[in-house]
Amino acid sequence: MKMNPSVFMEVVGHTDNVGTEAYNLALSQKRAEAVVSELKKRNVEPYRLSGKGVGFSVPVGDNSTEEGRSSNRRTEFLILEVGKE
Repeated sequence: MKMNPSVFMEVVGHTDNVGTEAYNLALSQKRAEAVVSELKKRNVEPYRLSGKGVGFSVPVGDNSTEEGRSSNRRTEFLILEVGKE
């Protein structure tokens, strides 16, 4: 982000399917916000960042196995825009 000041990014938080939908949605939002907060501490401008939690709605692994659930507990970086310098 420091090397590419024209990049705008969304941090997307994900969870496994253990627990209720509401619990996981809140947890995934907290996960995304924690990453955004850390990037801000590292002097990335807040207006270039956003965070969103999606709970367990976009799995990448099989939620019936521990390995799959572990894969689903993650954050992803989505590039929203690359502006002109």
